[in-house]
Amino acid sequence: MKRMLTVFLLAIVLIPFTAQAHVKWFTEVQPEKESIENILSPFFMMVALLVSILLGVLPQILPKIMEIPFAKKIDYKLDQFRGYSRYILKYGTALALMIQVFSKTLFAPEFRLVETWEYILVWIAIIFLLIPIHYATKVGALLLLGLFINVSANVGIFHMLDYGFYLAIIFVLLIGKTRFEKWGFPFLYLGTGLSLCWVAVEKWVYPSMTIDIIQNHGVPTFGFPPEAFIVLAAFIEFVVGYLLVVGVLNRILAFVLTLIFISTTMLFGYTEIIGHFMIHIVLIIFIIEGVSFYNPPIRIHKSVFDQVIFVFLNFIFVLATFILIYYRFAEG
Repeated sequence: MKRMLTVFLLAIVLIPFTAQAHVKWFTEVQPEKESIENILSPFFMMVALLVSILLGVLPQILPKIMEIPFAKKIDYKLDQFRGYSRYILKYGTALALMIQVFSKTLFAPEFRLVETWEYILVWIAIIFLLIPIHYATKVGALLLLGLFINVSANVGIFHMLDYGFYLAIIFVLLIGKTRFEKWGFPFLYLGTGLSLCWVAVEKWVYPSMTIDIIQNHGVPTFGFPPEAFIVLAAFIEFVVGYLLVVGVLNRILAFVLTLIFISTTMLFGYTEIIGHFMIHIVLIIFIIEGVSFYNPPIRIHKSVFDQVIFVFLNFIFVLATFILIYYRFAEG
């Protein structure tokens, strides 16, 4: 157990180079579906058990960390910026779309803008998002929704689940200045978390693509075999998504995750910026907002023991569900 804990902690430090990258952006290798027996290897099962134990303890540790005077001071200062969160999301989305349009893509580097009408609609959406009127924001969000539906119709819903967080962003923009406004950021947490979990499973189901990236981009594995490194990297990404969904990801973890995302640009360059710029905006909002507005499911349980068991079992259930659903509909 001690050795597995060391491996997991090392993985947290080492994953910046692969964990947050959408592997299909950086490889031409055709997806080759791994057998379920190889996915659920003894190493995978051991890591899953260790992670579930650590996650069970994590909610009990984080509040104590936030009691540190320096952490309290930072927490207080960040609270002062919460009034700007929706503006950051609104104008950040417009900026992300501009970066994509200039690279002739939409939502991700793999989706090319081809038709003239697509360019026109994207620019109209950008203009409406830049107008400081909430009705204009709603129009921009609706145009963005139409573009998302159009891309989904072309590439398939299964593929677009990688970018489901855009639906959460659209939802937040649409319900601004309404009585449903308070549901916006919790839904953003949920949508982004589920997207991260979904992308993480891709690395387990199609490990050959990630191995190709490691070999051709010179990604260091720090002594780990590539197969083991992929398992660890995907687990970290899945864990981050899970923490977002259950409301455990606080400002400190969001800040660490943001640094991880920034570090990937040093390896993958402009493509990484195009694909993950919107995620950077969302994480900045997480750092500012924290989880003070969110009533996480773990609070249903009052005792420490019940909370630990809940997180432990719930993580195993969510992990198994994602793997089974992804594997069922994955091609290959």
